[in-house]
Amino acid sequence: MTTTDCLFCKIVAGDIPAAKVYETDTTLAFRDIGPKAAVHVLVIPKAHHADLPALGKADPALAGEVLAAAGAVAEAEGLLDGGFRVIFNTGPYAGQEVFHVHAHVLGGEPLGPMIAK
Repeated sequence: MTTTDCLFCKIVAGDIPAAKVYETDTTLAFRDIGPKAAVHVLVIPKAHHADLPALGKADPALAGEVLAAAGAVAEAEGLLDGGFRVIFNTGPYAGQEVFHVHAHVLGGEPLGPMIAK
């Protein structure tokens, strides 16, 4: 996949609208269009990296910025007191659907078990 085919790269470029909630020079956070919790925000690096291992290998500092942005989103969304979850789905077994690394910030209600069997 090229960055011109990537849904999240198109959002970064402004070609596809998104409900943005947080932005830095290197990261962007926006509401998930199919939320799985009362609060469900995606946090992405603006630079294209397919998944978490690729990001960590190519740019560890940017990986840290994505985590910092996830924390800032959780605070801005009022999730610090009740708690929240940050999830990176990596690969098809984990359910990764868009191959541009992204963190899911979920909260605003009890989230239940980590995974269902």
